[in-house]
Amino acid sequence: MNTQSLIREFLQQERFAMVGVSRTAADFSRGLFQEFVHRGYDVVPVNPLASHIDGNQCFRKVQDIKPPVTSAFLMTPKDVTDRVLLDCSEAGISVVWIYGVSGPKDISPHAQPFCEVHGIGLVAGYCPFMVLPDTGLFHRMHGWAAKMTGSYPK
Repeated sequence: MNTQSLIREFLQQERFAMVGVSRTAADFSRGLFQEFVHRGYDVVPVNPLASHIDGNQCFRKVQDIKPPVTSAFLMTPKDVTDRVLLDCSEAGISVVWIYGVSGPKDISPHAQPFCEVHGIGLVAGYCPFMVLPDTGLFHRMHGWAAKMTGSYPK
């Protein structure tokens, strides 16, 4: 399945985990979390250092989420992502989107092979604001620039 198809599949989910949501309200990850919630998604925050994010129960890892989710959005550093992918596999996650600004080069080099071996669909290193409808001018320009340079998800 190509990246655009996986993005559509991911965005059709009503409920998914967001791993690495910051405890800091001004952080980009919180803004993205709030944007997903504003768009009607049931986003389940995962951060081992938080009990609640914006009033939502926060889980230490994806395996702890009840009822379980089938998709996860990761905003974790590369050195943490590999462990989180193992957690996702153990939790039965079928689609993972790893945040990045400019595509696959932004993610852990182990992510793609791990997901292939474990049957996990992977959106590798793109920002959802580039593909979500009705985003701000900056995000639309980012998407346009990615299309012009050939780095937009295919």
